[in-house]
Amino acid sequence: MKLTDNIKRLREEKGFLQKQVAAEIGLKPAHYNKIEKGIVEPSVDILDKLARLYGMTIDQVVHSESNIPEEVNIEDKSLMEQVKLIQQLDEKDRSTVFNIIDTMLTKRKFMEFFQKNVAAL
Repeated sequence: MKLTDNIKRLREEKGFLQKQVAAEIGLKPAHYNKIEKGIVEPSVDILDKLARLYGMTIDQVVHSESNIPEEVNIEDKSLMEQVKLIQQLDEKDRSTVFNIIDTMLTKRKFMEFFQKNVAAL
């Protein structure tokens, strides 16, 4: 399957209009239309933006022959699988996840400390 076919198919599977995708990735609709028609080759930057928009890698966009990956439900995964999924996130998102976990653990330890020491009074 050609890259242009993949780009168009992914957009259609997500139910987006060309102008919506163009706005999301910072292009004029006419330019995006030329990409889908194969008149203009997308840059790596554009492929990266498309991949992020669709929750995929550039390789998946370029070589996509299957449906868009289904949403991942982390609650159904073992702890090790959850950690592996977190490791796949980009650095900013991974940092955010770990900050949330740190905050929750700190809150829990504070509550345990507070309950233990207040009960001693």
